[in-house]
Amino acid sequence: MASSAGLFLGLMSGTSLDGVDAVLARFPSSTEIEVLAHCHRPFPDALRSELLALNAPGDNEAHRMALAANGVSRSYAAVAALACEGIAEPIQAIGAHGQTIRHQPLAFDGCGYSLQLLNGSLLAELSCIDVVCDFRSRDLAAGGQGAPLVPAFHRALFGRTDAEVAVLNIGGFSNLSLLAHDGTTTGFDCGPGNCLMDLWIAGQRGLAYDADGAWSASGSVLPALLKAMLAEPWFALAPPRSTGRDLFSLDWLLGHVRAHAADAKAEDVQATLLELTVETIAPHVGAASELLVCGGGALNGRLMQRLQQRLPASQVLSSAARGLPPMQVEAAAFAWLALRFVQREPGNLQAVTGAAGPRILGALYPR
Repeated sequence: MASSAGLFLGLMSGTSLDGVDAVLARFPSSTEIEVLAHCHRPFPDALRSELLALNAPGDNEAHRMALAANGVSRSYAAVAALACEGIAEPIQAIGAHGQTIRHQPLAFDGCGYSLQLLNGSLLAELSCIDVVCDFRSRDLAAGGQGAPLVPAFHRALFGRTDAEVAVLNIGGFSNLSLLAHDGTTTGFDCGPGNCLMDLWIAGQRGLAYDADGAWSASGSVLPALLKAMLAEPWFALAPPRSTGRDLFSLDWLLGHVRAHAADAKAEDVQATLLELTVETIAPHVGAASELLVCGGGALNGRLMQRLQQRLPASQVLSSAARGLPPMQVEAAAFAWLALRFVQREPGNLQAVTGAAGPRILGALYPR
């Protein structure tokens, strides 16, 4: 990757639906990032509820999706304005992920689709900055999964020539990048990260998330429930693979609870869901001497503790230990992907997504 002294703004809203993260950064070299600003803003409650509802089939979807995309774009523009306050230097481009509501790679017609709600024209109009978005479609068109897209960025920033490193992003879902010392990079989705835990605690206690994993720590793992959930056929798929709320939904969760834990304590279900996250990650870490964790899961003390217990041969660390705080990594990755687009350099990795080859990712909406 060529270096760039220019500024790029990454905007990310993940499957956890907790809101929008913005990272304003420059990339002094192929392995360096300088973050000038980071900010986060929750989605308005009504928009968040609608985005969650749009993860499942419903009435009048086309109309609702169009309006929700406008709402996402306004939220993105508001966070972008906060991140750019006091910055005199022009921003070369925004890299905007959009809000995923469906992810069906290779399905139905051999190509499938991955839908991220965003109105790139509206975001360019509101921000007065070039917008690069729709990053997944080109990889899908080339026969890939369209996800995960962050392993190339993880390689650039965290890869080492003297050690095997794994980078684990735990948002709504978890994805793993394996960075071998010889430059080989692989990556794939592991399964649910925080999404099922968040759904369960929201339904049982009216909370958005389990702060520090304290509620799950108060419970005990239910072996029968864990075994049944791990029997989900998706977990047996070999990479490249990716997933989303299309499969791991509230209905999926409640169906398993009714069948295997109908009389269980609610905190025991929560403990089991945390263990599901751990058990769908740990077997894939391999010989990595360190596991760098980013995303909201890095802030869950119980989850970090269980990962370390499950992986005694690896040092489990927050990505902050290697220079980039966990809530900045994904937004920074989309700033980097915008840089790649501007430089007309590929943003995907064939070994990760299964695409036919490297592709320039994104579509440009000029300011």
